[in-house]
Amino acid sequence: MKKKLLLTTALLLGSTSMVAANDDLMAMMDDPNQWAIQTGDYANQRYSDLDMINKDNVGDMQVAWTFSTGVLRGHEGSPLVIGDIMYVHTPFPNIVYALDLANDGKIIWKYEPKQDPDVIPVMCCDTVNRGVAYADGKIFLHQADTTVVALNADTGAVEWSVVNGDPSIGETNTATVLPVGDKVIVGISGGEFGVRGHVTAYNIADGSQEWRAYSMGPDSDILVDPETTTHLGTPVGENSGTNTWEGDQWKIGGGTTWGWYSYDPDENLVYYGTGNPSTWNPAQRPGDNRWSMTIMARDADTGIAKWFYQMTPHDEWDYDGINEMILTDQEIDGVERKLLTHFDRNGLGYTLDRVSGELLVAEKFDPVVNWTTGVDMDPNSDTYGRPAVVAQYSTEQNGEDVNSTGICPAALGSKDQQPAAYSPKTELFYVPTNHVCMDYEPFRVSYTAGQPYVGATLAMYPAPDSHGGMGNFIAWDNIKGEIAWSVPEQFSVWSGALATAGDVVFYGTLEGYLKAVDAATGEELYSFKTPSGIIGNVMTYTQDGQQYVAVLSGIGGWAGIGLAAGLTNPNDGLGAVGGYAALSDYTALGGQLTVFTVPN
Repeated sequence: MKKKLLLTTALLLGSTSMVAANDDLMAMMDDPNQWAIQTGDYANQRYSDLDMINKDNVGDMQVAWTFSTGVLRGHEGSPLVIGDIMYVHTPFPNIVYALDLANDGKIIWKYEPKQDPDVIPVMCCDTVNRGVAYADGKIFLHQADTTVVALNADTGAVEWSVVNGDPSIGETNTATVLPVGDKVIVGISGGEFGVRGHVTAYNIADGSQEWRAYSMGPDSDILVDPETTTHLGTPVGENSGTNTWEGDQWKIGGGTTWGWYSYDPDENLVYYGTGNPSTWNPAQRPGDNRWSMTIMARDADTGIAKWFYQMTPHDEWDYDGINEMILTDQEIDGVERKLLTHFDRNGLGYTLDRVSGELLVAEKFDPVVNWTTGVDMDPNSDTYGRPAVVAQYSTEQNGEDVNSTGICPAALGSKDQQPAAYSPKTELFYVPTNHVCMDYEPFRVSYTAGQPYVGATLAMYPAPDSHGGMGNFIAWDNIKGEIAWSVPEQFSVWSGALATAGDVVFYGTLEGYLKAVDAATGEELYSFKTPSGIIGNVMTYTQDGQQYVAVLSGIGGWAGIGLAAGLTNPNDGLGAVGGYAALSDYTALGGQLTVFTVPN
């Protein structure tokens, strides 16, 4: 950790407030007794050095205590633990609780924002929120209505707030934020309403805007240097954010940024992905639609992009590219490399050099993926880095809409935002996946600000000729590009994973089970059914020398939108209602934190 801090300090000389904020938060992230950031650390590894709960005793784990959030609907994200205080969030209306872990979880303070409920129907896929962040004595909450609030971590008092978007035109928020140095990095939702995605950096001290980078538009808007910003090693050139769009379509182009963010302090680069282009009907937006569906690496101080990689040019299936970027240092062919691993909605697991953006691996992490035969890995090819589309599963032919059936994966992807974990002990990634296919019927749609701009009807169902379930929990080798082991599940695995030094990996299921499996083999070691389906992310911490594991349960999100919103039409919820109709036989609405431990 000292090495990281010294490198960060050297990089940021001249900005003492930035160094102080970084030192404080990074020291907390380096302390496994706390859980100081939603992603576990800046590298998004979701790994803990704690081993008091391990593969030998996890079978004895019991519920230690519970907490009701008082809110129904989907509970994504996880609590934070800073010292003796746990910070718990809820979906809309985005309540935040501070709980005293040294005093039986007594509520220290509660923040409940007053938001216009009209924001609810503008939220695409449930009223979820992926959690709060901490830095510089403040708790940061990005509300559904796009208000970014800095709360005093001790008292809950509002220290500043800023409005990041406009719900009246479809801009909302479901994501957490990333504190980096003296800034907090913030994204935006709303791709299904034709908004133009952006990432914004606000000053941690007062909320003033430092920079904003759009996903598409003129060079000055997307913050690129045409000569030094690269795509697969080649400068992007001028007008890269407009010249693959027809006319001014980029102004309603989507590419929203509601996923997870990573940060490399040594390189001072922030990594994230952009979402689908608008509309879902590809015939209405000819061209590659850059820079939607793109992994981006940006300088944290200025927002200037160092490199891009567009995974799914001219997306025809809503394969948002917003899933987490996991940073590792690993050896390839005898050489230590700084890597970025990403499991995309499109069903491909990517490994890139995170300094240069060089593409190293692109392989299917679910064998049923059929929309592509694979990615061209020849740097000398004109189609280098592009996936080869199988015509049978295209939703557009010669500029016309095509009704396609049997496309794998479905629009919610082989994995959605539910974050994977990585263990440096096994060098494996533990990935919650969706084993789901779809029928896709595009139709013409016109843009009206604040109204849905989707242009497709979907039907979802389990992948055929397989285990009959809708999910798998897999271990992935990012160097070989192959599955090490796989655990089938009845429904999609929609919770975030946690890997620990105790050689245990934890995840939750849509029926509501918290499960623990052996990190090396996938053997199930423990299972407990919580009160509602789990779409939250598992975390761990210690209190008084004892390790605890905690997870939020509360069915919802895209997979659980039928239950969460009371929908019954199979095509509602962008096709998920029919696909996950059987969930109602196993779980019901809820909002609870369940905390586990192995008794002494």
